[in-house]
Amino acid sequence: MSDYVLVINAGSSSLKYSLVDGVSGEAVASGLVERIGESQGHQVHRGPDGESNGELSIAMHEDALRAAIDAFGTYGPSLDDVDIAAVGHRVVHGGSRFAAPVLVDDALVAEVTDLVPLAPLHNPANLEGIEVARRLFPDLPHVAVFDTAFHQTLPPHAYTYAVPSEWLEEYGIRRYGFHGTSHAFVSGQAARLLGHDPADVNLIVLHLGNGCSATAVRGGESVDTSMGLTPLEGLVMGTRSGDLDPAIQTHLVRELGWSVDKIDHALNHDSGLKGLTGDNDFRELSRRQAAGDERAQLAFEVYCYRIKKYVGAYYAVLGRVDAIVFTAGVGEHSAEVRAASLQGLDRLGIQVDPDRNTAPSSTARSVSTDDSSVAVLVIPTNEEWQIARETLAVIRP
Repeated sequence: MSDYVLVINAGSSSLKYSLVDGVSGEAVASGLVERIGESQGHQVHRGPDGESNGELSIAMHEDALRAAIDAFGTYGPSLDDVDIAAVGHRVVHGGSRFAAPVLVDDALVAEVTDLVPLAPLHNPANLEGIEVARRLFPDLPHVAVFDTAFHQTLPPHAYTYAVPSEWLEEYGIRRYGFHGTSHAFVSGQAARLLGHDPADVNLIVLHLGNGCSATAVRGGESVDTSMGLTPLEGLVMGTRSGDLDPAIQTHLVRELGWSVDKIDHALNHDSGLKGLTGDNDFRELSRRQAAGDERAQLAFEVYCYRIKKYVGAYYAVLGRVDAIVFTAGVGEHSAEVRAASLQGLDRLGIQVDPDRNTAPSSTARSVSTDDSSVAVLVIPTNEEWQIARETLAVIRP
């Protein structure tokens, strides 16, 4: 019986895909189609028989998935020769309805469609990817894996906002959290690295990429997380503001006459590191910081300070912390962020070893000192493998 899962992550103008062995985690091929609907698209495919990297015309998501299938045929492995067990789809928002992955059928599509108001930028694209894949792979089971599902274990006191109760009851306004597949994967890997069962471990997981989130994990379950109703809340991110006084938006309307859409765009696309420096690429920020750029230095300090605040808050939430885990692009590769975010927390038992922290490595590892009572771990995330594993669990209960 095949363990291969075709993992699809459909964005508004992109389609990311990977053929993953759901048991071993090996990605035998992967690719990305970008700029869907623009005059000139771009595709990258990495397979066992080579790599393609070129421009092509991609009008819609169906064209993108067909281009991916063609790339599998040219650069391997041909999907005609692979016994694919299922197709796993990343879906950003499952609301409070979905605490686990679900087999896709027409009823599931209707329910996810009902949730579009909670994620108007993401769920429509996810649905488009599902519909296209169901047409092109009609004989395979399809499974929806929700970014919010891991956080459905949050207790009411953690997910409830102090707003009129009917906002939650009638409109579903509450904390949902995101990056769930990453937090689930990394917390499991962290427990294994520590040599303990996940049920016995308390963790603070820091997913630091272009989007950033922190999660308090008690015994393998999320009990608090920094992102909220939307992915805007919480840490400073590449283009998102993270936490801010909600009255700022009212101020912009009253004093500057800004529209809701303009404010929403500014907070999601022109804020964060980009708003502070003009750049949302952390590598460019580091280069500018090293060159003495004051704006880059301030942005770095704001970014790390926000992380430190959440570490302290979640330490208080958990009471006992076994490890702090860094993952995703910045978390895995920036020793400077790891050191600055945890600096001065020695009294909490958190000590980063400078040599271990700066040693080049792409594997899961500890970067804390031997006498640090709280381990500091760096663990590469693998959301595709997590989606593949959860997909197999649905079709093989």
